[in-house]
Amino acid sequence: MNPAWQRRGRLPLDTTRADWASTHAALPVVEPLGHNQFGLYLSLRDRDGRARIGRTVLTMGDRPTLAPLDPEPVVDLGALGAFDDSGVTTSCLVTVGRDRFLYYTGWSRGVTVPFYLAAGVVISENGGPFERWSPAPLLERNPIDPFLTASPFVLIGHGRWRMWYVSASEWRHTDSGPRHYYHIKYAESADGLAWHRAGHVAVDYATDEEHAFARPWVVHDDDRYRMWFAVRGDRYHIGFAESSDGATWTCRDEMGLTAGEDDWESEMVAYPCVFEWNRRRYMLYNGNDYGRTGVGLVVER
Repeated sequence: MNPAWQRRGRLPLDTTRADWASTHAALPVVEPLGHNQFGLYLSLRDRDGRARIGRTVLTMGDRPTLAPLDPEPVVDLGALGAFDDSGVTTSCLVTVGRDRFLYYTGWSRGVTVPFYLAAGVVISENGGPFERWSPAPLLERNPIDPFLTASPFVLIGHGRWRMWYVSASEWRHTDSGPRHYYHIKYAESADGLAWHRAGHVAVDYATDEEHAFARPWVVHDDDRYRMWFAVRGDRYHIGFAESSDGATWTCRDEMGLTAGEDDWESEMVAYPCVFEWNRRRYMLYNGNDYGRTGVGLVVER
């Protein structure tokens, strides 16, 4: 039972025009287009498990639908040896005039640990195609974030850019192999590109079982900030927190989302994307196996 949300079901996606997209449709990000439509950016994997960012169109109505996936990816893999040569996954979209900043997570394969992650950004100038701002990460590893950065979510307000992002605090050896531990930190910027990171933890582990947070989604309402995020012990569910200033947060589990009864989301739910349509708040999310079973939709009660 999820008292905060009413389920609207899974949204089928036709990927037949995109031969690069074999599995998954993870980490949804919406872009308002008008006329009840939203551009929808998703992370889809090829046959080797490498994610690229694709685009479809979500049409809202009595029965929301997704258009067929565009044939070509919006963001492709990075250059060989770059921080994103093994995958790029969606995080958030910020529009400034006619320019758009699509923040993402870059993946590369590890040796002592399974993978390395780093936050990146591509920019669409004056409505043009997205181009990498740099072949290097936006948030590189440093003494504040020595292991990895990922899943940046950015809002602009009061003359500053504000970011909530995932940062690893450690890797641990376990019987099943290395286990990552990452939580949500906070940073600020004057331009969305050069970020000041002071190490402030916005949302931390609540129990010994929790070890991973994923893709925060922040909304600034009139009275407070609200954040939805994926968090896991054994399996992911969607958590929720509130803040008066965007820096200090209080978690309220009853406003999140847990696994559902349908087979496609019976094991886990993750990667919230919150938006408004027709004066109501909706959330797109993923189900089992980190988005392999597609995208679902819920509406706030």
